[in-house]
Amino acid sequence: MTTFDLFVLGCGGGPYEDNLSSYFLKASDASWKDGVIALEAGSALGAVRKLLATHADVFATEAESVEKLTPAEVYSWIQCYLITHPHLDHLSGLVLSAGSTPRSSVPVHGTQYTLEAISDVFSGKVWPALASWTKRLDKPLLLSPLSPEDGYVALTDTISVRTMPISHGQSPISTGATDTPTRSPDSHSANSRSFEPYASSAFFLRHIPSAHEFLFFGDVEPDSLSSRPQTRDVWRTAAPKIPHTLSALFIECSWPAGRPDALLYGHLSPAHLADELSVLAREVIASRARSRANSRGSGSDGDEADDNEDDGNDRRRKRRRQSDEDAEVDVHGALAGLRVFVVHCKDDLHGKYDKPIHEVIAGQVRELVEDRALGAEIVAVEQGMLICAFLSSVTCALRARLLTDLRIAI
Repeated sequence: MTTFDLFVLGCGGGPYEDNLSSYFLKASDASWKDGVIALEAGSALGAVRKLLATHADVFATEAESVEKLTPAEVYSWIQCYLITHPHLDHLSGLVLSAGSTPRSSVPVHGTQYTLEAISDVFSGKVWPALASWTKRLDKPLLLSPLSPEDGYVALTDTISVRTMPISHGQSPISTGATDTPTRSPDSHSANSRSFEPYASSAFFLRHIPSAHEFLFFGDVEPDSLSSRPQTRDVWRTAAPKIPHTLSALFIECSWPAGRPDALLYGHLSPAHLADELSVLAREVIASRARSRANSRGSGSDGDEADDNEDDGNDRRRKRRRQSDEDAEVDVHGALAGLRVFVVHCKDDLHGKYDKPIHEVIAGQVRELVEDRALGAEIVAVEQGMLICAFLSSVTCALRARLLTDLRIAI
């Protein structure tokens, strides 16, 4: 039984603007025309035009005949937007296309921080004031905040989302003072400025009828380098669900191997992604051990899939945190059944590699994951893929290459 269809409108990390983070999500039993969730909105109408020009039937189902579509028609299918954080490579398409939609008050979901930044863009200075916090017929976009405290929030009749905070590098703390220098910029010491973690989000997307989920990360830095490490909390939430409830993870790996930590700019490299997946593997092992212990104590089946939403269980997990971290854990095969989709690879501007950068980076991650025997399958995401999520594990079938109908079943 299929649950989700995810079409990759764009998946790069820039700076090429025609392949930025942008995905169309729907329930598998629905037509694209019934409405989609725009998960990120870096690339937009231009990317749709490019894809339609090379593969006109990309949005056709087996039951539908191929018809000529325009980018505007495809973009009119968007029921709502879901944005992880307010960097331009994740929302420039939203901004540029806002005045082209004939509808009003299309919801834009994100954290309060994300939406306040988007509101600043639509202040009338950077871009016309096309977004509002309340429903208005003259505003195409409706800013609709999500909070980690909300739990799962329905986006459509069949898909809901849970938001969790993650960190994406450092951001200067606003003091209310102007940043315009009164002397030479060299006279301002970087050490005199205050910084805080830049807020990004991870989304648990749930297919409501089946309760099957996948996990989608916005841009994220390694916990090992963060002044506010938050990714481990996401792993603890995901661990009890893997692989039967949650079998797919989308996460960035912006840089190839060899990038110095000081130049990651709040992103992951293959070594750091492998380290993060190792942490996830440890959490999966720990979760299964707790489930077995709970099962022996209660006589139940010990299904912990949704226990992570319970505050009491959260507190118990925190008390176990130090002992879990200190223990020697065999993680061999812990992530079997999980597919890790590598996204947000920065473009190879200088032609250093002899194959596409997303294949280079995913290959480097794959090698590290295999060396550690974690059991996860690593998939290089590319523009034009159609990714279908199933409740059970199935094989990967690639029918064509870039900018065609690349179908992957997970």
